Amino acid sequence: MSDYIPKEIEAKWQAKWEADGLYHADIDESRPKHYALTMLPYPSGDLHIGHWYAMTPSDARARFMRMNGYNVLFPMGFDSFGLPAENAAIKRGIHPKVWTYKNIDKMREQMKSMGAMFDWRREAVSSDPQYYKWTEWFFIQLYKRGLAYRKMSPVDFCPHCNTTLAREQVWGEDRHCERCETPVIKKDLDQWFFRTTRYADEMLDYSTINWPERVRTLQTNWIGRSEGTEVQFSVFSNQSSVITVFTTRPDTLWGATFMVLSPEHPLVDKITTTERKGEVEAYKAQAARQTDIEREATDKEKTGVFTGGYAVNPVNGEKIPVWIADYVLMTYGTGAIMAVPAHDQRDFEFARKYGLEVRVVIQPVDMDPLDGATMSESVPAYGRMVNSGPLTGTSADEAFQAAIRFVEEKGFGKGAVNYKLRDWLISRQRYWGAPIPMIHCGKCGWNPVPEDELPVLLPDDVAWKPTGESPLKLHPTWKQAPCPLCGEPAERETDTMDTFMCSSWYHLRYLSPWYNDGPFDEAEYNYWMPVNTYTGGIEHANMHLIYTRFFHKALRDMGVTEGAEPMTQLHNQGMVLGEDHEKMSKSRGNVVAPDKLVARYGADAVRAYLMFFARWDMGAPWNSSGIDGTVRWLRRVWAMVTEKSDGRPLGSSRSTPQGAETLKVLKRKVHQTLRSVTRDFEKFEFNTIVSSLMGLLNEMTKAKESGAYGTPEWNEAIDIYLRMLAPVCPHIAEELWTKMGKPYSIHTQPWPKVDEEAAREDEIVIPIQVNGKVRDRVVVPADASENEIKSTALASETIQKYLGGKPPKKVIVAQKRLVNIVV
Repeated sequence: MSDYIPKEIEAKWQAKWEADGLYHADIDESRPKHYALTMLPYPSGDLHIGHWYAMTPSDARARFMRMNGYNVLFPMGFDSFGLPAENAAIKRGIHPKVWTYKNIDKMREQMKSMGAMFDWRREAVSSDPQYYKWTEWFFIQLYKRGLAYRKMSPVDFCPHCNTTLAREQVWGEDRHCERCETPVIKKDLDQWFFRTTRYADEMLDYSTINWPERVRTLQTNWIGRSEGTEVQFSVFSNQSSVITVFTTRPDTLWGATFMVLSPEHPLVDKITTTERKGEVEAYKAQAARQTDIEREATDKEKTGVFTGGYAVNPVNGEKIPVWIADYVLMTYGTGAIMAVPAHDQRDFEFARKYGLEVRVVIQPVDMDPLDGATMSESVPAYGRMVNSGPLTGTSADEAFQAAIRFVEEKGFGKGAVNYKLRDWLISRQRYWGAPIPMIHCGKCGWNPVPEDELPVLLPDDVAWKPTGESPLKLHPTWKQAPCPLCGEPAERETDTMDTFMCSSWYHLRYLSPWYNDGPFDEAEYNYWMPVNTYTGGIEHANMHLIYTRFFHKALRDMGVTEGAEPMTQLHNQGMVLGEDHEKMSKSRGNVVAPDKLVARYGADAVRAYLMFFARWDMGAPWNSSGIDGTVRWLRRVWAMVTEKSDGRPLGSSRSTPQGAETLKVLKRKVHQTLRSVTRDFEKFEFNTIVSSLMGLLNEMTKAKESGAYGTPEWNEAIDIYLRMLAPVCPHIAEELWTKMGKPYSIHTQPWPKVDEEAAREDEIVIPIQVNGKVRDRVVVPADASENEIKSTALASETIQKYLGGKPPKKVIVAQKRLVNIVV
């Protein structure tokens, strides 16, 4: 017998698999394809346990699909542009490219230690010029079709990183930068945007994809579709200026007794009177330092300032005051609201605080007549319209549509749909990102770089100021370029693209990273796409997963891609916390380094423990002592296969006298486990896969001790066990498979088939209820008929006591799982 030495075994097989190209995935029309994709990492320098937790179960699932006859593509790469590389350049004096590619080399080797079936020929690195050439090309295609545009916009700006931030990158109540934690400020800059809102409605349709309910809910809320009416309120002092509001309740227009603008609204300065200017400016500065969440909080005390200006309510011609308040956001709707205090609690609190009129325009049918002067709180706007001019008396069911018809007929409004989703701000004032391939000419304006001049390469000879300003702005020659139209001197765009642009299409570059005539080889696309299974963290629900869907749909409309969605199935893993139950971080000192675990226990043990210690979709705190049990299990597996009961050499199939029952039970347990493991792989329930294998090992050990070793049933059990083990622990499974004299490789073997007859129980235990409460259990043959089950249940001495000698009113047998007796 040889010893189980993971370090030697794993290194040997990893080298052989790579040399043999065992995991190369090529087009094969004779087999069904399966594109398995797991989210690619940022090359931060070290692979952490979270990477392993996301990747190794995903690898096990990909291996399972391969054994089930699929031609499986499971690629890997690096999302390698981003701000941390620039921060490292400033802090350590090392070029971002050097820092990034050094980290990639290290992390690639760390990932290879997993033993995953990544096809490294297809590696894609987003900072490679042959990659970002096509990122730039995609930008130009979006620009040509009106989906990329530039506008002046108030943006969140990190003064430390000296770059704009998307709203998803501003964290916490103090509104700090997600990277450096510096409080952000508002700043007006010319920015490039993608029109994600054009696809808002389509992105609410999940009918063609199997994504978790939680992700769909998060995206639905983020997109925030609402139906209502846009209404024009003219400014009293200047009838040519109008304030547009979006309301979901046009039937309450007659109850609008004041208006509220966002402090950032462009009309604020125009309508503010001289005597109110100081107070308004102070309030605007105060509001700019608050988060959107803080400003919208329902329990927050409502504050505001009167501008001194007035608007005209178009439905009744009344002059109503215009205020500014921080609970109105410029990023939602039009940045202006009509305030109906009788039927909106925030407006009600505001009106009571500042002495503004409360006018009832909806009378619920189940309440006494409402009086705006005496109301203690707002009343939901569902009921008959009152105090509403020509629409007074309109019923609740007809009010919404009647109000829309009224404003449309009068010409001061129209039915509309509004979204919380904003267009995607992609401009970043940084160096280490894909250049935006646009050139500005004083005469011709903005135009794209000619496609035959792509990629626009990042210059290597750059220097960083401590402020973090982009070196592209400061470079003496890089930004100088001829105008693509007139040829006169012009300037390149010095902003680079948000890195989410790079990760929106990486799954396409994996198809053919060697291809130079387009972003991907069409033949590869036609065979592999769409992605069949995508795995990654749910924290990307409202960023990457929305952006990549938008990107696919936009490219589809250009004829570049096909189909409704890029990924048909999505599964999210949970998070591995530190042993202190906190999120892992270097500052807390609770980070688990997988390299040390692999060196001590082996990759198979780490893989198996990560799949075993928690539900994959939930995660759990790390337990450093828990892995010891997994190590013992693998050593017992090794011994089970390599050690004979009587010490004879491995491979002998000498039969020994066996009890028929022992062999029958062994076969039954093997096929029952195979059935459950197969189901759990299909459902991504990895923890029960490992626990089932552990349980079966116990049963096999008992059978071995009872003399089952060497029998056909034993040999079948070992064969099936190793095949089930192979996706989880690929190295030890390959080694033991070879020691048994089986053909190389176990990873090219088919997944075993369940023998349902062998898996069937001879007897089953059925609980018996009397009037809904379990009173007894009976054992019956597995093939017993319904009448036989009833007879056995009624013959139970315990049940007879509850019957009291009387016949039951009803006896119900529920699918051989339960007997319910009604007395």
